[in-house]
Amino acid sequence: MRANRTAAIGKRVVIHFPGFEKMDTSGHYRRFQRTAEQTANLWDFSVEVGPLEANRSGAGFAVTAGADTWQTQSLIHICDHDAVVDALAARPLASRLLSGFRSAAQVVAHGGLIGYVRHGWRFALFFIFPFLLMLCGLAFTLGLAVAPLRLSLSAWHCLWSVPLAACFFRYALMPFAERYYTLHLFSDWEFAVAVAKGDTPHLRRFLDEAVATLLRALDEVADEYVISSHSMGSSLATHALGIVLERHPEALAGKRVVFVTLGGAILQCALLRSAVDLRRRVGLIAQAPNVSWLEVQCLTDPINFYKSKVVAVTGHPLAPQAALIAIRVKNLLSPERYARIKRDFLRVHRQYVLNADRRGSFDFTVLTTGPFPADLTSDLTTRSFGAQVSEADAVR
Repeated sequence: MRANRTAAIGKRVVIHFPGFEKMDTSGHYRRFQRTAEQTANLWDFSVEVGPLEANRSGAGFAVTAGADTWQTQSLIHICDHDAVVDALAARPLASRLLSGFRSAAQVVAHGGLIGYVRHGWRFALFFIFPFLLMLCGLAFTLGLAVAPLRLSLSAWHCLWSVPLAACFFRYALMPFAERYYTLHLFSDWEFAVAVAKGDTPHLRRFLDEAVATLLRALDEVADEYVISSHSMGSSLATHALGIVLERHPEALAGKRVVFVTLGGAILQCALLRSAVDLRRRVGLIAQAPNVSWLEVQCLTDPINFYKSKVVAVTGHPLAPQAALIAIRVKNLLSPERYARIKRDFLRVHRQYVLNADRRGSFDFTVLTTGPFPADLTSDLTTRSFGAQVSEADAVR
């Protein structure tokens, strides 16, 4: 019986890199607070989320989770890139469209589309979808504008066809396109090209700040350090942690570091030929002796390279590969909740960091605030919260 008692993590430091979404640090904090409360009820433990405040590592908040036999304190920092998302979204419509199509052309020219087809055909469809939708809409708009000329009518008829085309574009095409997040995805691909190159001023500023946050967080005293990331945030986290390993490898010495990537989207940027630094940093992380890498993927998530081995695909087949956890969103949610979100691909993609309705193999809140070592949270259905005790009790 004593052999089955395991010491719970007493203190954990988490540095989280969110995905490409329009939400600032306070928004991520409020969402985490709601999610943590619902997860604690599901898994039958208590949780207390402290206020969001500035600390020596930047903006963060403390979380205390526990039950009768264990208690875990987690300090969570959010490295969001909301300022970049806002800046891309604030530009005029014409600029966003032109920049988006230019980015799509760069992805194709740099070998991205071929790589997507090889390693995740559904992701290839995700890449093509917004641009094909907008191209069809623009072609129809142009067709309306020049319809009189194609029908051999007088050019004076363009006085009604051009305004009609403009109304179609403004009141029909754009609202329909926004139902599928088209402009947001245009910006996402523009940012993906920038992350692959890694040389734009706003990206360098973000990475400098993220590296500083990582170094300060790693200087905290803790049992383990979790660097978690979702979607596009995984490429940013790879850059940031890779820079730390390049310039300050001593910062990780003697520490238990777990690198968690949610959504399997590093290849969105890493498959571009321009992503030389990103691919090199994937190898650095995979070969770091005290870093464990956990990759969480989902079969029903189209924004995801399901069953891909990120480390091998980026050119490091002999390096230790990331441990894979495969989840099914349908199995984690109630039938009613899944029916509401299953046709919203971005909402399904966001489920990695949200609460579940059913106990399952993975839960983000348990990973970041629970008693289990993060790299051992491979299947929560096989773990026992009741077997966790404080470190002092485990020693006794």
